[in-house]
Amino acid sequence: MSSDAADDTSCCASCGKTQSGDIKLKKCACNLVRYCSVACQKDHRSQHKAACKKKLAELFDEQLFAPPPPREDCPICFLPMPASVD
Repeated sequence: MSSDAADDTSCCASCGKTQSGDIKLKKCACNLVRYCSVACQKDHRSQHKAACKKKLAELFDEQLFAPPPPREDCPICFLPMPASVD
């Protein structure tokens, strides 16, 4: 299949089938491409492996280095609330 099909997320990256009533496309872990079956995913794996690993590393880094959520102040005294121990 051409590289245009791999760029278009509305069709299978391996065979080019589009999503319809009986064909449900499933996303790859990296959310870059979609596949209509496990067989298509396995066939396309060698072409997609490097881009997938790179995207997953980027997503992991975004989560790892994301700033923590802002601390909330007490609505009564406006002092910072203690950190929760979950």
